[in-house]
Amino acid sequence: MTSQRARIQHDTAAPAHPALALALVLTAAFMAVLDFSIVNVALPSIEHDLGFSGTSVQWVVTAYAITFGGLLILGGRAADLFGRRRMLVAGLVLFSLASLAGGLAEEPILLVASRALQGIGAAVIAPASLSILTTTYKEGPERNRALGLYGATASTGFVAGLVLGGVLVDVASWRGVFFVNVPIGLVAAALAPRLLARPSGTSLRIRLDPLGALLVTGGITALVYAASEGPTAGWGSAPVLGALGLALVLVSAFVAAELRHPAPLVRLGILRNRQLRFASVVTVLLGFWTGGEILVLSVYLQSVQHFSPLLTGIALAPQGVTGFLAGFTGARVARRIGIGRLLVATTTSALAGFALLTQLPARGGYGLILVGIALVGFGNSGTAFVTTVSASTGVSNHEQGLAGGLVNTSRQIGAAVGAAILLALAETGAGSGAIRLAGPRQAMLAGATVALLALAAAVAGLRRARLAPPAAGVLADPAPDLAAAKAASADAGAAAAA
Repeated sequence: MTSQRARIQHDTAAPAHPALALALVLTAAFMAVLDFSIVNVALPSIEHDLGFSGTSVQWVVTAYAITFGGLLILGGRAADLFGRRRMLVAGLVLFSLASLAGGLAEEPILLVASRALQGIGAAVIAPASLSILTTTYKEGPERNRALGLYGATASTGFVAGLVLGGVLVDVASWRGVFFVNVPIGLVAAALAPRLLARPSGTSLRIRLDPLGALLVTGGITALVYAASEGPTAGWGSAPVLGALGLALVLVSAFVAAELRHPAPLVRLGILRNRQLRFASVVTVLLGFWTGGEILVLSVYLQSVQHFSPLLTGIALAPQGVTGFLAGFTGARVARRIGIGRLLVATTTSALAGFALLTQLPARGGYGLILVGIALVGFGNSGTAFVTTVSASTGVSNHEQGLAGGLVNTSRQIGAAVGAAILLALAETGAGSGAIRLAGPRQAMLAGATVALLALAAAVAGLRRARLAPPAAGVLADPAPDLAAAKAASADAGAAAAA
């Protein structure tokens, strides 16, 4: 196959205004996370106003999840190839215009289509913004601080979406949850060329890999669809089995194609990086419990405790507070106790929180809920911080977008499975529109089980790190060997130029 040729646009590592550039990237991350939770709060109102039939309103969530999860690797590699700043601006503009279309939608199909376009925009924003941070700041404490702020902002944005969504739905309309993105996204897109690093004049000619892009996007999209629909449609249903089979065929074909391509979309050798592999595994588990936990608790508080949407958001806000603290202090704590021990602590916190939430009360008892969600929030953000640091360690600058796309894809696959399974468990025995208490408790038990698996992985990784040389061990040190990272970068650059 004859491929087109393009030039890689490398971004410089020193923006003119570092503090403002960091604020801009954090704003982009905040907006993407805010939109996910703010729309979930509005689902009942959307279903009523637009006349969604049966459970079809879930496609407002599923359409976003499929395009977001399916395109993250492509979005990350596009950031590496065509410039992170350029792709971030494109993602922000698309996300903002799709939000405007969603707010104006008068038919269910138009709203679902706008959510799919939002997912495409977010799939560009997430890896581009993350790779801007990992290429701007050197490995070690400096990068860890930036990634800690990134995680803290994302944690705050998710819970802020619950509170703001409750306010907008109660006071105005569900359409406000879409319109709120428009000015934020367009202003950020307008400021990005002024604040972020300009592409350098040097470039490297490579051959594009459209077949690889098509295969990996189709394979992951099919996998996310199967994960989202399996618990509701049935894992043995024809659509789910067909999607799983298609995912297997496309991913296998993708691997074969990448091994033959002289300049593959995904250099499979990057998976030899133990840090990245470990981070991806733990991130799948993290995505599983975070993908459904807040959704289940939102339904529980409104259906069992009879909270309003606004009061539900306020009740869940402490999870964002502890998540912010975990991200904000993560770099400092990692420097003192080691990043491996920090991962053990954060996964233990998540496990303890879920253990408490398995005892969700029928009435009152907010004190138990408060402690539980606070512990889970600390575990969520702290674990995300550690895995993000690990995923970027030892990866050359020209593949940071790819690494970010891989770890974000891992989280989205986990979240799709987790949201579907936890919600299915929560709805067990539902009757007359109310969810019986056993359902949410079962969902929290499933979350605890997966958190326990993550803790076991963290302990195993820490033990391997103690037995291996510091540069080779998984999560061996908060500031990895920079010489090894530079050697890996040189090898990757030579491979890309071949």
